Amino acid sequence: MFDNIDFSKMGEILNQVQEKAKNIELELANKEFSAKSGAGLVKVSANGKGEITDVSIDDSLLEDKESMQILLISAINDVLTMVAQNRNSISSDILGGFGKL
Repeated sequence: MFDNIDFSKMGEILNQVQEKAKNIELELANKEFSAKSGAGLVKVSANGKGEITDVSIDDSLLEDKESMQILLISAINDVLTMVAQNRNSISSDILGGFGKL
């Protein structure tokens, strides 16, 4: 199982992966994702860390609480899915470095 692994390079590769992970974490804080629902009546934005950074609700929804809640939930779920997909992609890239040992 470990026949082809060069252990002398493992520490170096792990350090590179850790450094890359730190840089990616900083990038995530600055990355922004947005999702809309109800033909743009509700817009939710989040950063790459999954923190909601902005919510915009069209004034026409202020009289219809139930619709506003449904559209808000939909937009939040969509933006959090985008964040999760981005994280999964980044994780795959980082872990891909281990295959080069």
